[in-house]
Amino acid sequence: MTKPEPASYRTTNWKSYKDALKQHGSLLIWLDKDMAWMAIREGRPGHPPVFSDAAVYFCLMVKVLFGLPLRQMTGMVTSILAMARLDWPLPDFSTHEPKAENPAVQIPHRCGQNPLNLLVDSTGIKFLGDGGKHGTHRRHQYRKVHMAMDTATGDIRAVEFTSSREGDSPVLPDLLHPIPPDEQIGTVTGDGAFDIRRRHTAIVDRVGTFVIPIRRNGRLRKEDCAAARARNDILRASKCFGRANWKHWFGYHVRSRIEAKMRCLKSFGERIASRDPDRQGAEVHIRVALMNRFNALGTAEIRRVA
Repeated sequence: MTKPEPASYRTTNWKSYKDALKQHGSLLIWLDKDMAWMAIREGRPGHPPVFSDAAVYFCLMVKVLFGLPLRQMTGMVTSILAMARLDWPLPDFSTHEPKAENPAVQIPHRCGQNPLNLLVDSTGIKFLGDGGKHGTHRRHQYRKVHMAMDTATGDIRAVEFTSSREGDSPVLPDLLHPIPPDEQIGTVTGDGAFDIRRRHTAIVDRVGTFVIPIRRNGRLRKEDCAAARARNDILRASKCFGRANWKHWFGYHVRSRIEAKMRCLKSFGERIASRDPDRQGAEVHIRVALMNRFNALGTAEIRRVA
């Protein structure tokens, strides 16, 4: 039997894609001159905040984008405001420490096709120095980032930041919760770690279909609900036609796109700079917001030609 020829692909929007890549290095596209830089006084007791959450978020975004310490970040933001000819006061570097614990990080995203098709996966990210994720020493710790990506736009729709002891499956309901109730979910694609009865039910309750391979030692379950019946259908199809054919027919291999997004997340750094869990979560959310902002500038449109 002859080996089939490998598929060929071609990018069809090179000009617009190259322009988008150039904008990735622009400093001023991240600055909105209409943002509320100073905080609005609400008349509450205590010392009111001087700078708005948007101002602190912008400074932290520059810090994460360029991998700068707090003092160097202050110098970078001062230069950006001078280039934009904005006479805005700048927060001191020490101001960002408490605000970084819980900044109002709004992850921008674009609305894709309806129903929504999600890809879910997780990855580990290190902190507190070098070392592998399986070490027990304090300097060998890591945390997990769980993400749900829209296949139509490539944007990250939900992100959760947990400890290394948290599994993939228990976090799935938290990833589906940020999706508005009026936005229908079509499919949720994940690996075999999500082959758990409660996770199947959570997807079906949102009127979605799960594309999750059954574990190799999986058995038929009692068909007392729609989720159990759908899982048994996947198991029967995998045994009858083979796991490889089932994955090909249901488009399971598109899950590689979210694995590529995990690599994009770590392109901002293999380790998290912060050590406090709340600040670490804020840094991860800022990374995801930057990824979606890059994605909105333009992406490559690749088509199969042979």
